[in-house]
Amino acid sequence: MRIFTSWRACLIALTRRRRYAVSFLLGLLAVLALPPVHAIPVLIPAFVGLVWLIDGARTRIDAFWTGWFFGLGFFIAGLYWMSYSFLVDAATYAWLIPFAVPGLSSVAAIYIGLAAAATHWLAPAGLRRAALLPLAWVGLEYLRGILLTGFPWNLLGSVWVFSDAMLQGTALFGAYGLTLATCIAATAPAALADENARPGARWGLVGAGAAVLAVLWIGGTIRLNDTSEKNVPGVRLRLVQPDIAQNLKWVPEERAEIMRVLLRLSAQAPRGAAPTHIIWPETATPTFLEQMPDDLHVVASVAPAGGALITGSPRLRRGTGEVQLWNSIHVVDRDALIRASYDKFHLVPFGEYMPIPNFFGLRALAADRVDFSPGPGPVTMEIPGAPPASPLICYEVIFPGHVVAADMRDGPRPQWLLNVTNDAWFGISSGPYQHLASARMRAVEEGLPLVRTANNGVSGVYDAYGRVMVETELGKQAVLDADLPTYLTERTIYSRLGNWSLSVVMLIYVVVFPVFPKSRIHATFREY
Repeated sequence: MRIFTSWRACLIALTRRRRYAVSFLLGLLAVLALPPVHAIPVLIPAFVGLVWLIDGARTRIDAFWTGWFFGLGFFIAGLYWMSYSFLVDAATYAWLIPFAVPGLSSVAAIYIGLAAAATHWLAPAGLRRAALLPLAWVGLEYLRGILLTGFPWNLLGSVWVFSDAMLQGTALFGAYGLTLATCIAATAPAALADENARPGARWGLVGAGAAVLAVLWIGGTIRLNDTSEKNVPGVRLRLVQPDIAQNLKWVPEERAEIMRVLLRLSAQAPRGAAPTHIIWPETATPTFLEQMPDDLHVVASVAPAGGALITGSPRLRRGTGEVQLWNSIHVVDRDALIRASYDKFHLVPFGEYMPIPNFFGLRALAADRVDFSPGPGPVTMEIPGAPPASPLICYEVIFPGHVVAADMRDGPRPQWLLNVTNDAWFGISSGPYQHLASARMRAVEEGLPLVRTANNGVSGVYDAYGRVMVETELGKQAVLDADLPTYLTERTIYSRLGNWSLSVVMLIYVVVFPVFPKSRIHATFREY
């Protein structure tokens, strides 16, 4: 106990500047828990230190900046890989690197700053503040996922993606629920320095945090032990990972070679049964298939009879004085017919469109003079010879509760998630692993298998429990042949309730843990 009290006293005694500096360093430390490192124990000193630094804040504004600096370190270290995308066209964009990553991190850090300010405001220092921070953190993490187009990247619950058992909790309460459990366990030891609380209460909070994780792991293990691996009969997938360098992707002289690579990999001798469906990654074809019938026939030449070739491809429409561009998926059959198409609806700001017109005269990173247009939203795509799928392009897969059509939650549902992506923008970095972690969590939440094909990233097939069936390595050209796992006929709780399940978890937490003292609540209302 004394050592905790001493450490807390040292942090509380820091000057404001030193407190902000330490908070920034703790944010950097916390990133080591994220994929691909998964050094989860670092969350305890990081979050305990944050609680004690909030205790040392003199005002709510001071507490906000304490949390903001923690967030700045957390996001700069967690999002450093974004700078790689500016090097694809370095002559045009490299100068933005010192501004883009710190700028986005500064905005994202506001949510953690607000969580710290709310914690300082609503709970006194000690056990109650340690109990409240997880609630504030997950509430603001949820808002980060929906406000300003949303950016739910590196949700804290994703630190557990290496453990199939721990992931099963997301079938009940989603990624945000797993974030809450993780944050409770990480912050609880801060209560040990509260000399005004009873020892039983202090150790009770610590024990409860550990118990929550233990229950999740035990429950997840039991759930996995009660499963059997089943595949959809008559469906054999071939995932093509061509590993095309991003700076060559749209060079006109390289287009013929890119097509040759895709066709060669698609025509390889099968491993086991012959593939019925071939899947290419996001914007795999460097051409507009709808506008170029010759290219469409070339692509269709490798489409399996009775099945289809599914490819990411840009889609173009020219009108009177207007050009529209979509980031799309086409389902092409052997007869060179496009049987279905899907347009990406959740576009990347500054990547696929410019939210600020005439921003320094720059165009969006992935767009050529014309911004991409958004599609209508999630759909259920019919695919010849395969169950219906929910198509998702690139980072659309990171949004909890928004990966299947809303009107399907109480009706016919897709039977698998199809995610095509192009992580070549981010090189050999932690970015593709973080992206994959989010995608796997969606599979568990919805109880649907995930099929993921990347140009350069990690491609693979994952069952409805998020388990790896087959998987490629980052940064390597590869072809994967695999069966399609079946979906769960018994809907998960999360697939029915969506993010409303988070409200249930938060309410239970407030009832069980001593978060809000009555005196503080009354004082808060009197201010108004």
